[in-house]
Amino acid sequence: MKAIQFNLTIPRYALGLALSKLYYPVLWSGLSCTSLKDVPEPALPGPDWVKVRTRLAGICGTDTSTVGLTTSPYFSPFSDSPFTLGHENVGDIVEVGAAAGEWQVGQRVVVNPVLWCATRGYAEADWCEPCKRGENNLCQHYAEGGLRPAIHMGSSREIGGSWSAVFAMHKSNVYAVPENVTDENALMVEPFACALHAALIDFPADDETVLILGAGTIGLLQLAALRVLGSKARILVSARYPFQVEAARKLGADEVLSGGDLYAQVAQETGAKIYKPLIGKRVVVGGVDRTYECVGTGGALDDAMHLTRSAGTVIVVGTPGKVQGVDWTAIFSKELKVRATIFYHHVEMVEGRAHKAFQLTLDWMAAGKLDIGWLVNGRYRLEDFGRALKEQGDKKNHPIVKAVFEF
Repeated sequence: MKAIQFNLTIPRYALGLALSKLYYPVLWSGLSCTSLKDVPEPALPGPDWVKVRTRLAGICGTDTSTVGLTTSPYFSPFSDSPFTLGHENVGDIVEVGAAAGEWQVGQRVVVNPVLWCATRGYAEADWCEPCKRGENNLCQHYAEGGLRPAIHMGSSREIGGSWSAVFAMHKSNVYAVPENVTDENALMVEPFACALHAALIDFPADDETVLILGAGTIGLLQLAALRVLGSKARILVSARYPFQVEAARKLGADEVLSGGDLYAQVAQETGAKIYKPLIGKRVVVGGVDRTYECVGTGGALDDAMHLTRSAGTVIVVGTPGKVQGVDWTAIFSKELKVRATIFYHHVEMVEGRAHKAFQLTLDWMAAGKLDIGWLVNGRYRLEDFGRALKEQGDKKNHPIVKAVFEF
């Protein structure tokens, strides 16, 4: 079968870094680390696994950063090159292990891609402490147990990824998609769970003014998560393009800041004062109560620090990795509280009750409480992945919120 694989070697990595400055598509030409290859279907790692045939596979910012060689090497001990990319998914079960429970061939499912203790063959008594608490995104066994090192599907050589026709997953991570939930909504369950976790980790009060920096997929889903959870906070969203402005308004933004001086707009909305230092970005006294940084760049992280009021909260939802251009003076001069998130808890607490994040999202979708499938507006064949990566990065000419490979 065809699969988009990432093969990390020093020569490929160095060549990609050097030549991409002159010709960016070299990153997926086969000369660098990413290429379209013929690979065998993954075998089931054990009898309690299922095999899934992909219907839709999402193109995530972390995937494109991996292809672009801009990710931090921090996670390299928890990946198993060469691996098939892709962790956002919806598909049909095509094979069921003998101990996989009641799963059946033909069921439409989404899977939680995180390879935590249960997927690695640990008995429940031997799970790490985070996994016992339902916090599988903080698993301590990503490099241990019955699987080779990998943090999630999409970084695992053994089980594949959704950027291919078939992948495997442990029964504990599989969720049935209700009949009235579209493929597009089901595909968005995984990225939405990230936003849900970021909202729940430190929920805003109703009297707060909140700024969501960035109106890409992450920022828009952050807005959707806050609203579906019932937040009555005043939410400002910064957006660059008209299609993002329209989407933010549809999802419940109170104000969309676009096409002007972001600092001046925030000051106007909050009554903040702006001062000009000798050099560098302007200093903001006052500002929003809380900022969700959803861009994942050093510049956006720096803006988040500047635009949040003293004793306010910054939640880092994007994954900036190694960044430059961040002046940390604002953190201590304002005594900011900074939180960061990765993925989602397997079990999230909502209104005092424990819910599996993926199941809760599917339940909301089935009940008509959450509709985000319309954000999927770019479709590509796997063979056209070079065009997909190029167009997704060109928002000015291609108004794509969420791009997918369609099988």
